[in-house]
Amino acid sequence: MPDPIPLHGTSLHDGVAARLREPGFEYKATLESEMRAALAGGVTSLAFPPDGRPPLDEPGLVERLVRRTADAGLARVLPVGALTVGLKGEALAELGSLARAGCVAFSQGSNSPIVDTQVLLRALQYATTFGYTLRLQPQDKYLARDGVAHDGEVASRLGLPGIPAAAESVAIATALELVRSTGARLHFTRLSSAAGVALLQRAREEGLPVSADIGIHHLHLTDMDIGYFDSAARFNPPLRAQRDREALAAAAASGLAAICSDHTPIDEDGKQLPFGEAEAGATALELLLPLTLKWAAAEKLPLATALARITCDPAAILGSPAGQLAINAPADVCVFDPEVLWKVSDDTLVSQGKNTPFQGCGMQGKVTATIVGGRVVFGG
Repeated sequence: MPDPIPLHGTSLHDGVAARLREPGFEYKATLESEMRAALAGGVTSLAFPPDGRPPLDEPGLVERLVRRTADAGLARVLPVGALTVGLKGEALAELGSLARAGCVAFSQGSNSPIVDTQVLLRALQYATTFGYTLRLQPQDKYLARDGVAHDGEVASRLGLPGIPAAAESVAIATALELVRSTGARLHFTRLSSAAGVALLQRAREEGLPVSADIGIHHLHLTDMDIGYFDSAARFNPPLRAQRDREALAAAAASGLAAICSDHTPIDEDGKQLPFGEAEAGATALELLLPLTLKWAAAEKLPLATALARITCDPAAILGSPAGQLAINAPADVCVFDPEVLWKVSDDTLVSQGKNTPFQGCGMQGKVTATIVGGRVVFGG
């Protein structure tokens, strides 16, 4: 008989932002559907971004979210509070009250950047005083205005308005200058460019308290994958050039940045539109593990190193004890078979969102059981 295929155990942690679509977007997905998708993907803990409808800017909303997810008994959900009232980028939210209600960090979400740098400075000063971590998607609003794809040859050929890499690097450079003057802990979400990676590298060498993550799709795809206006390949930030993808892959391999799913379930009506009008994002919680394994194989990384990017590294960014197997650590475990082959389809995805550029593609590596708090909640 052949030798049995070994099963591996770990605890996946999507500590960046998995959009679970509640409140306000239940027609795209629900808390329960996406927590079950997380468990099917071996993700035991995930950050909950503040840009729902209404935004997560009041303690009562946070408390209700904490109670509801705890009552569901599925994946652990870590609320990320709104940095400003209504995510308008004007007045700071009651960060202290939000933290006491359960928020582990503060953010403006994906599409509500702080344009007023004085407001950003006050936010960083406040965060420094109370030891909070702020999370920003680095994208200059005006440089990215009206853009839908990377500003390069593909966008020019297709006649799509572009978003230059400078939109990211300008935003990072501005934020880093404010970090130098305040000492605040700042996390950049979803880096997309080689220029952004270079700025982060220099900041880390300087000793600034900054960190970053990279969306799993940006480690595999480039703007060439847009093809002929394939809306499944529309992302925010956009898929960029090959040199950017290579820089991102190297940053993740070295440990400079963690990896996130950038999970964004979208209903069919939101994707079956012309490229420029389609909603950006892809479902990804169930693909995080196999896509990480595929990236690791291409980079010739040891399994433990690759898994660290989606387990202990993102957990550490949030100050969570999850993401590791150790005595007295939370009994959150993902058991997976790295050799199982499967095909991405509507039937094999648990998420309510079926939108992914990997639809119909073969994957290797499958979760067989997920344990949260010592209780088997998937498979087994």
